[in-house]
Amino acid sequence: MVTFKNLSAYEGTPPKDGESRKITGGPLYKLAEIQALAATPDAVKLWTGKCRRDVANLTLDAADVGALLQELTERDYRDSEWCDNGKGAWAACDAYNLRRNEYVETAGKTLRIEYFLKFALSKTGKLVLMVSCHT
Repeated sequence: MVTFKNLSAYEGTPPKDGESRKITGGPLYKLAEIQALAATPDAVKLWTGKCRRDVANLTLDAADVGALLQELTERDYRDSEWCDNGKGAWAACDAYNLRRNEYVETAGKTLRIEYFLKFALSKTGKLVLMVSCHT
């Protein structure tokens, strides 16, 4: 029997196979608390392999992701759900869409870019566990 651990600060039990991953009533975490934590060095952890690949493909690093988190507002909130890291650990996550204008050198102009950010506060309250960061 496989035991799944909840590594997030959210008190709850990860879903069983076939159950919905969605969590109603979110956001689960105070955005100001996440942003304050993301502003500290080494507090943003790229928690899943997919997140690490996506961040590398964007030519960003964990500090850059922390800066993106700083730009979120409460109206950017999308939904909440359970996410796993593929190694038996789960986290209850909030998902946000960040829209901002960026100069894209290859296009030679400023374009509207939308980032999808999904994260959890660690059980210890000292890390932001990034599950997704992509455009």
